[in-house]
Amino acid sequence: MSTLKNWKTFFLAAGMGIFATVGAHAQGVDSTAKKVGNKTAEIAVKGAATITQKVYKGKEGPNGETVYITKDDRKFIVNDKGKRVYLKKSQIHDKKD
Repeated sequence: MSTLKNWKTFFLAAGMGIFATVGAHAQGVDSTAKKVGNKTAEIAVKGAATITQKVYKGKEGPNGETVYITKDDRKFIVNDKGKRVYLKKSQIHDKKD
């Protein structure tokens, strides 16, 4: 009877180890997929903004980003997740060469 209990304990522990390993691996894949997805979104939004919006020439965002202008004259940059971040006048400055 104790042998059967030992085998059950062994298989339970082995199964938990496998799930823990797969879970850790899946988490790494998930974060990599998020990074790839964010970069893809960023590139897509920047490409679309370049075509459909005006680029604010001679100006840049707070960290040297390209500034775009909407039809209603709002200025924005695209963050690393592909989202528009609208800027105040104080956040826009001349480009440094």
